[in-house]
Amino acid sequence: MIYLLIVVLAFVFELLYFKVASKYNIVDRPSERGSSKAVTLRGGGIVFPFVVLVYFFYSGFAYPWFIVGMLMISCISFYDDVSSLPPRIRLLVHFVAMLLMFQQLGLITSSLWWLIPIMLFVCAGAINVFNFMDGVNGITGGYATVVLVALLYVNHHVIEFVDPNFILFSLISVLVFCFFNFRTRAKCFAGDVGAVAIAFVILFFICKLVLLTNDFSWFAFLTVYGVDGTLTLIHRILLHEKLSQPHRKHAYQIMANELKMPHVLVSAIYMCLQALVCFVYLLKPGLIMFAAVVVVLSLAYLLFMKKFFHLHLQRK
Repeated sequence: MIYLLIVVLAFVFELLYFKVASKYNIVDRPSERGSSKAVTLRGGGIVFPFVVLVYFFYSGFAYPWFIVGMLMISCISFYDDVSSLPPRIRLLVHFVAMLLMFQQLGLITSSLWWLIPIMLFVCAGAINVFNFMDGVNGITGGYATVVLVALLYVNHHVIEFVDPNFILFSLISVLVFCFFNFRTRAKCFAGDVGAVAIAFVILFFICKLVLLTNDFSWFAFLTVYGVDGTLTLIHRILLHEKLSQPHRKHAYQIMANELKMPHVLVSAIYMCLQALVCFVYLLKPGLIMFAAVVVVLSLAYLLFMKKFFHLHLQRK
């Protein structure tokens, strides 16, 4: 019954938010960076932190440091959806939120404190990649669904690293969002608040798993986004582009814009790729498999760009 109640609460909250977004014109308009062709409500991903907050009260106030960090990073992201913020302020809040997450994980007071700069770099990069990849209908919700299902499997069948209800509540929020977003004509987009919040939640789960098992290779659950985001960044550097400028060079953007693939199909491809990666990795977890997955995905990315990137240049 509790899960049914969470579904109802999430739907009601989302519908109420749509009324607020419509009244105050919180919308996403077609832009150079995005792939959408229509004005769409922005910030529908606010349902993610809402449901996590419901879990916080339901669980008897579990993971308080993490929750404070999530609220900080969600609020600053929602403000950025409504009124643009200077990058340095947004980044500062992100770092503070991540430090609160590390405090919850026990990293700051442990003998592994020296990992903090590395984890800050990795987590900041992952959060930004989630945000950059939120450009076509269904991709954020679909990708997050695959990762959360994989983490739920690990929690039940490999090693319990977190309260399973936390993953289930998060998964429910994502599925409710997908109902409104994973369609040809999306009712809403996740916005910065959604992409950043769900990235923060997923990173908490993965970092908890990494620290419990002393195995960094669990980040394989984010390799499809990671490879696309990292290699696209390197590509832009090689092209001597200003990195703060909007662009359409991610593989998913070329699929949607140059190859004219339906948004839901592009999202389904990313979901299937990450699902396949999770399945293969779970057959033989470890750094060797993680490295193999990264190499294969990188080669696939390079071959894709070699074949289709010229279409992007012609369009420009």
